[in-house]
Amino acid sequence: MNVSVVIPLLNEQESLKELYDWIARVMQSNHFSYEVIFVDDGSTDNSWQTILGLSQEHNNVKGIKFQRNYGKSQALHAGFLEAQGDVVITMDADLQDNPEEIPELYKMITQDHYDLVSGWKKKRYDSVVMKNLPSKLFNWAARKTSGLKLHDFNCGLKAYSNKVIKSIDVHGEMHRYIPVLVKNEGFHNIGEKVVQHQARKYGKTKFGMERFINGFLDLLTIWFVSKFGKRPMHFFGALGALMFLIGFGFALYLGIDKIYLNPEGRLITERPQFFIALTTMIIGTLFFVAGFLGEIILRSAREKENYKVESKSNL
Repeated sequence: MNVSVVIPLLNEQESLKELYDWIARVMQSNHFSYEVIFVDDGSTDNSWQTILGLSQEHNNVKGIKFQRNYGKSQALHAGFLEAQGDVVITMDADLQDNPEEIPELYKMITQDHYDLVSGWKKKRYDSVVMKNLPSKLFNWAARKTSGLKLHDFNCGLKAYSNKVIKSIDVHGEMHRYIPVLVKNEGFHNIGEKVVQHQARKYGKTKFGMERFINGFLDLLTIWFVSKFGKRPMHFFGALGALMFLIGFGFALYLGIDKIYLNPEGRLITERPQFFIALTTMIIGTLFFVAGFLGEIILRSAREKENYKVESKSNL
């Protein structure tokens, strides 16, 4: 199979049939063998009924329905597990991503041998204050932290080789940082393509300002995980040892001062350096223990899907 299109969605019943028809026209005109996997992330409208109708009418339409809303990352994870195409395309269901981009994205993966091609919505039709400016700040921080020179980390329209999507683990809110996850798995041929962005035709956006706060917190998480996720003791142990040595140095100084230099002075417990030394040594010990526990957890952790699939169609 040439192409798998994975589409996570939440309450997008109006756009689904139009989106599928558009994708089908593009695929057929380019003679691609394909499948379209809709992942219903707990919709409360008739999105799942629409997907069932499409899957009964077209064998290449497949559906996954979650019991409730788990988030876009979990929806992508479920879709990636089922995708069979040599090239996997992800796009949003709101008709803001243009399926006409698929042939060029497919070519960049198959002929130019990119592992991942991320879309760049250079011209956007979103609110400048609510989405565009925060997005620019968000992408700047992601570039500085990850070292990837991409303009739009969060663009839903991306293309992957099949081996990439079978290697990465998308969870939590990490869909914003899929290029970073891909890089961390050892795939370095990551490209970018300017894609056409379209104004939303139906409904309203499902994301509020809180996603940017969560995004920056996730950025710190992914930076830490990429640096120390496999060796937490290297971070916590080193920091703990440093803190303990600082505290021990203060304590040693106080002991020498009291015994040899100023035996008639204040009691050690009346001096602020005593509490600095004590606190620093305790914090250092706690950091060291945290690193030790992290190593134990890492070695005993078992993979577990953090979502529940209620039903499937054509899978």
